[in-house]
Amino acid sequence: MKRRVFFTIAICSLLILASCNLPASPTPVEPSSQTALPTPSPAPSEPPSPPQPPPVELPELIEEGQQSTELITRNYAWAYGGGQWTWELQIPKSLYDYYQGIPRPPTSNYSVYVTHPLDDTFIELLASKFEKVAQEEGLSDLQKVEFATSFVQSLPYTSDSVTTPYDEYPRYPVETLVDSGGDCEDTSILMAALLNQLGYGVVLIIFPGVHCAVGVLGGEGIYGSYFNHNGGKYFYLETTDTGWGIGMIPEEYEDTKANIFDMVPTPILTHTWSATGKGNVVELEVTVQNLGSAAAYDVYVLAGFDAGGSKSWNAEESGLFQVSVSRQVTVKLNLRVPLGEHTRLVIQIVDDGYAVDQSFSEWFDT
Repeated sequence: MKRRVFFTIAICSLLILASCNLPASPTPVEPSSQTALPTPSPAPSEPPSPPQPPPVELPELIEEGQQSTELITRNYAWAYGGGQWTWELQIPKSLYDYYQGIPRPPTSNYSVYVTHPLDDTFIELLASKFEKVAQEEGLSDLQKVEFATSFVQSLPYTSDSVTTPYDEYPRYPVETLVDSGGDCEDTSILMAALLNQLGYGVVLIIFPGVHCAVGVLGGEGIYGSYFNHNGGKYFYLETTDTGWGIGMIPEEYEDTKANIFDMVPTPILTHTWSATGKGNVVELEVTVQNLGSAAAYDVYVLAGFDAGGSKSWNAEESGLFQVSVSRQVTVKLNLRVPLGEHTRLVIQIVDDGYAVDQSFSEWFDT
């Protein structure tokens, strides 16, 4: 395979998708070793999907006036199979600007960066180029994964504290491509997005506060380290440097427990609020924002005054509402102030019966 390949990828139309629900917290697992071959199939024994609400008309994530035809060109060169490969990608600037402009979700579940819907069309087109090469070169399933891995591993490692104003700044796949590199979570997010689009069972492997990598679902064929998850064996895949094959795990992580995250679209709800006192009534305005990758349904705001012991005085709740991906909803509540008490405001955002975000005012006397 001693060829030089040149591709140009350009896309200007954007698809908007969404779905729901928040998965349970991951269970830490330790790696094992056995024989396996990656196969493009979903993970076995996946948890059942929750009932889906009727389809709704979703607002566009990028407003019409913000879209443009301007493209950002990036060139990549790397080695695989004894040959040198060169690709040119042309990435919509409006897509890159959009991801640069949205807040980072407050979560360690980096799958929301993989499953965010706005770049689906671009990732699909990029994955199709890997498929084309695999067909033309007669690559096996394993070699196709290796080829895609060699591309991602060739991207330079860069520290967030050097390339951004933040100590920790996870990038969406398009950001990593435009920025021509990133740290461990950035390249793992890009790798997971490509393998997920190529049809392979894939998870993110996160050693909390230490490192991020990818797990690819295996069958029969090669030796390596893997993590048992949902009845499947997910073989470790390092993305931060060249030379790491499937199932090769750095020595420092061999006996380390990790959190495993499936590629399931997930809502991430946050909120801000303001309050105005009028006599013995507090007028409360709460804005709920969805920073995740799926719409949140059956959301409501619950607010009251802290009575201690997980109880509250004069609690009120809003009606149910939906928050689409990258959208926000503002609700208003009127709360009666309990007299003669030392208390504080308590605001909770409830999704599908669970409090997913909470805040408090300062303590005060009424």
